[in-house]
Amino acid sequence: MSSSEVDDCLGAGSTLSVAYEDELEAQKARSTLQLLFRAARLLNERAIAKTQKRIKLPVRVAHTTLLPHIDLEGTRLTELARRLGVTKQAAGQLVDELEAMGMLERVPDPADARAKLVCFSPRGKKALLEGLGTLQDMEAELEALLGRADLAALHRIATTLVRAEEARADGG
Repeated sequence: MSSSEVDDCLGAGSTLSVAYEDELEAQKARSTLQLLFRAARLLNERAIAKTQKRIKLPVRVAHTTLLPHIDLEGTRLTELARRLGVTKQAAGQLVDELEAMGMLERVPDPADARAKLVCFSPRGKKALLEGLGTLQDMEAELEALLGRADLAALHRIATTLVRAEEARADGG
């Protein structure tokens, strides 16, 4: 796309586009949720980069989105897809990539020999602990930045938000 096509699409240079950009930025700056989303994205990107160095694997954001949905006893691919809100093929691609890295494995489902469970491999279990170690290191950095009391308050608030949203998602 040429720069003139981008300008046409965005309406660049027009009074309307400048006013729109100003209003958009003002609303984003006032939005606590927008700030939380941005902080979460930035912290997640940094955590992934640090963890990649620790575990020496090319884990991506999409992979880390999948990992919390895998039960320690294993989870069927169709259930992973449902939890992620994606197709079975999309979930299968992520599982294939993590399996190729040695983080996941597919094992027979003891409840149904025709089905497979996606489980953490020994390497994957170790990588999970390394990832949590990265988060602990980052929390120490946050404590140095915010102070112990503010970090504790942030933890309480985040816990309340997560519980409320999980209850809402469960129909509560």
